[in-house]
Amino acid sequence: MSPLGTMVVQVAAPDAGTYGNSARVVYSIIHGQPYFSVEPKTGIIRTALPNMDRETRDQYVLVIQAKDMVGQMGGLSGTTSVTVTLTDVNDNPPRFTHKSYQYTVLESLPVQSVVARIKAADADIGSNAEMDYRIMDGDGIFNITTHEETQDGVIILLKPLDFETKSSFSLRIEATNRNIDSNFLSMGPFSDTTSVKVTVEDVNEPPIFSSPLSKMVVSEDANVGTSIGRVSAHDPDTSSSAIRYSIDRNTDLERFFNVDALSGVISTAKPLDREANSVHNLTIFAIESQDPTQIGKGIALITVLDINDNAPVFAIDYETLLCENTMPGQVIQTISAVDKDEPLSGHRFYFALAAPVAGNLNFTLRDNKDNTASILTKRGGFRRREQPVYRLGVLITGGSPSLSSTNTLSVRVCDCDSDGVASSCGAVAYTATGLSTGALLAILGCIITLLVMVLLIVSMRRRRKEPLILEEERDIRENIVRYDDEGGGEEDTEAFDMVTLRNLNVIRDPSVRRDVTPDTPTFYHYPSGTRPSYKSLPDNVVFREFIWERLKDADVDPSAPPYDSLQTYAFEGNGSVAESLSSLESLSTDSDQNYDYLSNWGPRFKKLADLYGNCDGTSVFS
Repeated sequence: MSPLGTMVVQVAAPDAGTYGNSARVVYSIIHGQPYFSVEPKTGIIRTALPNMDRETRDQYVLVIQAKDMVGQMGGLSGTTSVTVTLTDVNDNPPRFTHKSYQYTVLESLPVQSVVARIKAADADIGSNAEMDYRIMDGDGIFNITTHEETQDGVIILLKPLDFETKSSFSLRIEATNRNIDSNFLSMGPFSDTTSVKVTVEDVNEPPIFSSPLSKMVVSEDANVGTSIGRVSAHDPDTSSSAIRYSIDRNTDLERFFNVDALSGVISTAKPLDREANSVHNLTIFAIESQDPTQIGKGIALITVLDINDNAPVFAIDYETLLCENTMPGQVIQTISAVDKDEPLSGHRFYFALAAPVAGNLNFTLRDNKDNTASILTKRGGFRRREQPVYRLGVLITGGSPSLSSTNTLSVRVCDCDSDGVASSCGAVAYTATGLSTGALLAILGCIITLLVMVLLIVSMRRRRKEPLILEEERDIRENIVRYDDEGGGEEDTEAFDMVTLRNLNVIRDPSVRRDVTPDTPTFYHYPSGTRPSYKSLPDNVVFREFIWERLKDADVDPSAPPYDSLQTYAFEGNGSVAESLSSLESLSTDSDQNYDYLSNWGPRFKKLADLYGNCDGTSVFS
């Protein structure tokens, strides 16, 4: 908006002196009326209408003509275009598009949540369109702020809602221009108002405690079952459900307390000890009977009051050293006491020697009246060889009611240097720096020596060998070697040597030692094809011949190992009067059994027929 005749811009033609000294230029507007005009002589463009409105039209294009009226070239003219843009001024107030806004929210809406957004329209732009919102009447439940980017009014919840207390709210909200132009105050007011109604919806809420924090006190000597206090909660909903109480056991792990489920009375369940736990912070649950998922929480802070149930004792374990050259009346130790109890007036301790040592001739006690006491010598000339340690019973009393305890103070007699530093006490060497380096090395050497000896003993035991001479009970011939080889069937005549299965009819010579090798082996030579059977050979010859044959077989065996190996052989025994019962030898004797029928069984039984048959009257083993 601009007043009538406001100067907009000035236009000018080139200097008329180019065409002569008497040149005169006249300006006129060809396009742009009736909104603008131009002064003919100066070329100044001005507004021709009052109250031009940018919000209606913000831009105009003007055509200006400049004409040379005098000179040899009189009548010459030229035109130019001028674009005029109207700038904005704050000449429009904000306006709400509605007068009755309505919103609905749940009563469980958290505090600082957004309830609603409203906006007043302003035809101006930029800073001229900025505005502020405020709630003209309210009870502090809501607040409204301006969103700087969108210029919305944002309504925020400041306090919890409660449907049962108030189910609706009516708010009067005003929007005002933030930057008002004083030239347009007469066009005001630059503000607008509207109404906002907020309706609260009911939700099923958990029980609420009348006091979120309940403080209680109980004496530590209270009997089990003593009532301490009571918590109370109610259902805020219109249904007003009954409430049941319980303790969150995560806050009472040792179960010192109980709560009555119906009344909410808290009582002790175990003896209390203030020195172990002086304050108990319990979380109490309030649960709706109709809807157990609705649970309210409250805090019960229970402080345990102190009673004097602990006697005072030594503050530390004292180590008292007494030099042999100590003079009479010298203080050798200052003692103090502690008490786990905490009386309101503070501690006051009294010290005295216990009755059994009260009249001793060596030491005395002086109470310093400041909760400490001093131990003094009554005499000098202490000798650790005579008595290395003295033990004094100290009686400490304190508290109300008064409690006492007897504490033992050990005094060790020591040999001290000229500075009073103890070097040895009693029968034990005493040094401030511990064992010397030489002593440590000696101890370490002894430990290493013992370890080496233990390792040697263990190693010798592991390397212990069995005796070379076989025991009588471990006759090698008694060993049984099992071979799981079925052989090549009845046509296999090379898998086993039937002769070796024959019984060696020999008699063991008890005078021959099995653990001694004969000095000179004796071998018998037999002409080719005339070697007698083992039965007909002497005792020692039987073994020698048998072993000699096995030795030759092993020497010519290409699969034998190249190193010395132990070969074990055995026979069935010395035989008996009835000789062998084997069917293999029974063929060499007369028998009533006739196996001629095997020849009629076909080629598969030919081998058995050859072995057991007696077709020509001569046994195959004879």
